[in-house]
Amino acid sequence: MLRMSWSTFRDRWPVFVGAILSVCLGVALVQSSLLTLVSAATAKVPPGLPPEQERAIRDGYVGAISLLGMTLGLAVFVAVFVVSSTFAFTVAQRRRDLALLRMTGAARGQIRTLLVGEALLLGVLGSAFGALLGVPVMRLQGAMLDSFGFVPAGFTGQWRQWILGVSFGVGIGVAVVGVLAASRRASKVRPLEALREVGAAARVMTASRWVFGLLFLAGSIAMLILVASVGGEAALPLSICSSFTLVTAFAAFAPLIVPLVAAPFGLLFRGRLGVLAHANLRTGVRRSASTAAPIMVLVAFVVGMAGTTGTMTEAGRQEISRDLNADLVLSTDRPARDQVAAVPGVAAVSEESQVSFDLGADDGDGGLEYEGTTGLAVDPVGYAATHRMAVTAGNLADLRGASVAVSPSESGGWRVGDLMPVHLDGGPEQLRVVALLPETVSGPYILLPSDLRRDGPRQYVIRAADPAAAATALAGLGQVMTTAQWVDAYTDDQQQMSTNIMIALMGMAMVYTLIAMVNAVVIAASDRRGEFAAARVTGLTRGQVVGAALAESLGVVAIGVLLGILAAAGTLAGMAAAVRDMIGISVASVPWALGGAVVAVAVIVVATASVLTTLSATRTPAIRLVAARE
Repeated sequence: MLRMSWSTFRDRWPVFVGAILSVCLGVALVQSSLLTLVSAATAKVPPGLPPEQERAIRDGYVGAISLLGMTLGLAVFVAVFVVSSTFAFTVAQRRRDLALLRMTGAARGQIRTLLVGEALLLGVLGSAFGALLGVPVMRLQGAMLDSFGFVPAGFTGQWRQWILGVSFGVGIGVAVVGVLAASRRASKVRPLEALREVGAAARVMTASRWVFGLLFLAGSIAMLILVASVGGEAALPLSICSSFTLVTAFAAFAPLIVPLVAAPFGLLFRGRLGVLAHANLRTGVRRSASTAAPIMVLVAFVVGMAGTTGTMTEAGRQEISRDLNADLVLSTDRPARDQVAAVPGVAAVSEESQVSFDLGADDGDGGLEYEGTTGLAVDPVGYAATHRMAVTAGNLADLRGASVAVSPSESGGWRVGDLMPVHLDGGPEQLRVVALLPETVSGPYILLPSDLRRDGPRQYVIRAADPAAAATALAGLGQVMTTAQWVDAYTDDQQQMSTNIMIALMGMAMVYTLIAMVNAVVIAASDRRGEFAAARVTGLTRGQVVGAALAESLGVVAIGVLLGILAAAGTLAGMAAAVRDMIGISVASVPWALGGAVVAVAVIVVATASVLTTLSATRTPAIRLVAARE
């Protein structure tokens, strides 16, 4: 059977090109991400740096590790998705061939061995190319992390010999995992099906599709409910994870959903070619579902991720605007409180500065593990006069000496009166919790007393009787902005890291899904030569056949976009509910421009691939193909 696997793989290699590219890209990303992640995790901070700079470098490495971890997960998920879709589609196309093998004596186990052998060949080829591609990808990742500000200049991953074993293990593993479900279904093909037409024998909605679809759908609903309850920083990754599970559920149910969604298209598809395209769209369920799946993944992931980050940003913007009770914000490079307070018309002023320190948490073994964080040092009286904040427990007026106020997302289960272990340069080793702050998406998450403030940059939040006159008087001390201007600048700065992560992940997702789109169209066209020939001998020209196939492809794009939007809408709804429960603000950001661009790319790619593959499939004279078919 392994020799036969090689023969079928060699004869049908165009069908497997997309899957090989997916495995290659997945192996390259896994290899480069692992090497870069290990290098970042073991990197040493140069000695002799100021504490703030040392913590900034450490925090950057932590951010890089988080990004690389998400890259690993996404690469493996999409690679398995594409490979499994490829084999599922090819098994459906080869059902009659597999039945002939059964009729000639092949056992079920031998059929599975045949497909697993093809997957092994696919995995070995993809792993070999991916291992070679991984080195330049690693350099690109290092440059990307540097440009995003995660790592110091000149950082790059270090080569390690063991990575080759991991690369081939991942590539072959992805290919084999992707073929398992398809091989199990192929082994159930009955010998008598060789005497029937493929469409009559193939059952699209199998028991495994129902089971996996229902499991992933239930998991998605559970996660969306959980998003609204966990809140904080956990809401974003959980919301993105729900996109993956929703997409998987919709992909499993696609053969059931596609005919239902395609039914109304009959109102749009007019004329002889339109009727033909609509009929092919509804009857070619497996083909339509396989082509729509990568489009659905692309739309769901890009729109969902961009929408969730946009929702968080807009929620933060509205929250800060709601909680500020001031007119101006002054940024200086040195303390200037007395000068600010002396300006005529200034009614209240809050002096604020960032303080970096290490916060201790239980490591699970009875010890403490310290992680870098940042707090805002304030004077409680001035802060209360310029901010609308009601603590949930304790009293902010007690924020003096060795004390701290924390929000639930940073509290770690702390209660008022607890002692929080910290490493604070020149400060105490413990801080007493005097107040619990309300839930927030924009911060501050930790408030420290002005006693722990250091020399350095300051920010002054000011309420003035005449803001314009006060701004003129304060201009010589530093940069003066209205609160509206400052809110925009602050939220844009806070969004930068999320935007960088989103760009990195979306770029990779788009490359994967574009490969999958072209792959699905090529596989579909490779099995339709006889169908196209039959249409031509009944009176259609070659151009009309191409036009009907193009119309069918555009219908598939529309179905994929609709399902992707539905999955993204579920993700956005979960995030909006989480924000509303956390801070009481109802907001949902829909990335219309980005969504439109993604749809345009999908239309161009699928339409181009459809036209080219249909032209290729109709090069042979129709009568010759029909005669060969008979």
